[in-house]
Amino acid sequence: MGKDYYTILGLQRGSSEEEIKKAYRKQALKWHPDKNKSPSAEDRFKEVAEAYEVLSDPKKREIYDQFGEEGLKGGIGGNDDQGGTFRYTFHGDPHATFAAFFNGANPFEMFFGRRMANGQHEESMDVDSDIFGHFGGLGMNGFPRERHRGGMMGPIQRKQDPPIIHDLRVSLDEIFNGSTKRMKISRKRLNPDGRTIRMEDKILTIEIKKGWKEGTRITFPKEGDEMPNTIPADVVFVLKDKPHPHFKRDGSNIVYHARVSLREALCGCTIHVPTMEGRSVSITTQEVIKPGARKRISGRGVPFSKNPHQRGDLIVEFEVSFPDFLSTSSKEGLKRHLPMS
Repeated sequence: MGKDYYTILGLQRGSSEEEIKKAYRKQALKWHPDKNKSPSAEDRFKEVAEAYEVLSDPKKREIYDQFGEEGLKGGIGGNDDQGGTFRYTFHGDPHATFAAFFNGANPFEMFFGRRMANGQHEESMDVDSDIFGHFGGLGMNGFPRERHRGGMMGPIQRKQDPPIIHDLRVSLDEIFNGSTKRMKISRKRLNPDGRTIRMEDKILTIEIKKGWKEGTRITFPKEGDEMPNTIPADVVFVLKDKPHPHFKRDGSNIVYHARVSLREALCGCTIHVPTMEGRSVSITTQEVIKPGARKRISGRGVPFSKNPHQRGDLIVEFEVSFPDFLSTSSKEGLKRHLPMS
């Protein structure tokens, strides 16, 4: 069974537009989470906003009265302005409905944040009483006109929502060669009436430049959810490196771990090091290789982001594999040939 919007607002069917406004005003102030600290306040506040959104709109109300909540949201009540099936979805932000009803002002600052002339503090007032009767000169929606220094309140100051941040994982090959990423996002958009919300998908194209470092931020201004009385958030993608099977990135350098045996480490060896181009480079050494020793191959790393024609280095870091077992004769031989220190 669907929601009874009339019961939520404490109304009877057939209530007038003015009665619906008055009922919403009363219930919204009663259940607003800034005023009501009960655990159910947030849910009740949202129900009240949704009920008002439906009953204050003649078309939605007509469909609801005939088909109920299921018909209103299920698309069996008629067509929209573009000839498609009309479906209602609550935008999910009761605070936006509240702000729109009160023209962006904060009634709690005006009614509950100061003392009345009779000395009663507004925090103690019962919202079920007619708090608007204490003030003269009501404005739109029965909201009192507030004057500051002899003038009316200034324009509504819209605030931008915090940025929406996503990780963008890229491979070392994409950083080496540059690439294009296409990211699909879903966001809420306001309908032309400025109140109801629709969901919309959009493809954002990101051109990955050669050599971009991990942590690089790509910002798409105001591509977040669109809500009444707020500025859409920026959508931000932050580059994160994917693991590579052979290399690890270190800024514009890349590190390759080469494993050699103890014999190779002591006696010298030739190793073949892969490169980002798919070829290999040979390194021959006759020196003793200590664990963690490094050799640098210049110009074989990742392009510099500010100058893609120049590249960092390929660093070979050696790992020495020690045997798990030595025979007695091998130990004796090592004792004879290896220095004591």
